[in-house]
Amino acid sequence: MTTSTLTVLAGPTAVGKGTVSAYVRENFPQVWFSVSATTRSPRPGEVDGTHYWFVSDAEFDRMVAAGEMLEYAVVHGRNRYGTPRGPVERALSQGRAPLLEIDLQGARQVKERMPEARFVFLAPPSWDELVRRLVGRGTEDAEERERRLATARVELAAEGEFDFTVVNRDVRAAARELVELMGLSPDDV
Repeated sequence: MTTSTLTVLAGPTAVGKGTVSAYVRENFPQVWFSVSATTRSPRPGEVDGTHYWFVSDAEFDRMVAAGEMLEYAVVHGRNRYGTPRGPVERALSQGRAPLLEIDLQGARQVKERMPEARFVFLAPPSWDELVRRLVGRGTEDAEERERRLATARVELAAEGEFDFTVVNRDVRAAARELVELMGLSPDDV
């Protein structure tokens, strides 16, 4: 495998995509992470171009119409988020190893626009463990947990759409396996 292939990481809610990605970001500097564009306003401390590209609705519309987004979605019925295509293509042309950590719908959009990408499904060790992680976060009320678990059942059924599956039993091990699938040596840090 070459490092100049886009890798897309997706999986169900509460599986640990953000945690695994954060571990990769902190421990594998050879991996390039995309910066998403959003129509929401910056939160305190967020820097344009570092945390997100903060764009107007009109600019987001222009980017979508011009085919400049690999994927995009409306989140929580309000703001739009998306992955700009240009920076990803520049990273690929420079031989970098780009990683996108996105949801299932975003992964499906990328597959339509860039089918040569490597698609990795992050799976929980078991359904019970996924439920334990979601409940353990303590960030959702009972109704929201049930909604997320129903969504997770649907998302788990999509595993067959991916090229590879990494089971997240342990964050460090899952991150190392992901980096290896990207064609990189986890020891080359």
